[in-house]
Amino acid sequence: MAKEGEPKKEIKIHPIIEGIVIDHISAGKALEVAKILGVNNNLVTIGLNLSSSKMKLKDCIKIEGRSLSNYELNKIAIVAPNATVSMIHESKVDDKFKVKLPKELKNTIKCNNPNCVTRIQKVETRFNVDETNSVSYFKCFFCERSYPINDIEIL
Repeated sequence: MAKEGEPKKEIKIHPIIEGIVIDHISAGKALEVAKILGVNNNLVTIGLNLSSSKMKLKDCIKIEGRSLSNYELNKIAIVAPNATVSMIHESKVDDKFKVKLPKELKNTIKCNNPNCVTRIQKVETRFNVDETNSVSYFKCFFCERSYPINDIEIL
């Protein structure tokens, strides 16, 4: 910590030229997002517990040479529903958007009901997404059980 009268030291992170930045991730969730994306072979910068005027604390991930599929975006929306994604092209933001859960998720999360057909047979999971009072619930298409976001397992 800088003493009074001394200039603050800044840590600069090298900007990416082509890739993605996922910002406004809830504090402590960046490593889950990194696991979803399997970022083993990319240049990655992960910021944990960064100060934020919007969220108090947040996480952020910068990944060089990476794009995102809709499938990955759906998983990120489950783990980090307030995240924003910036697509970087030639060191500039080419597109920026907030993640959003679709109305239906296919083969993205697992049904917790041991008697559900998706647990017994090799059937693609399907869940309808219900966002009531800013809380997301996931209802299995097959057994019709609903689960809050904290009780689901991502495939």
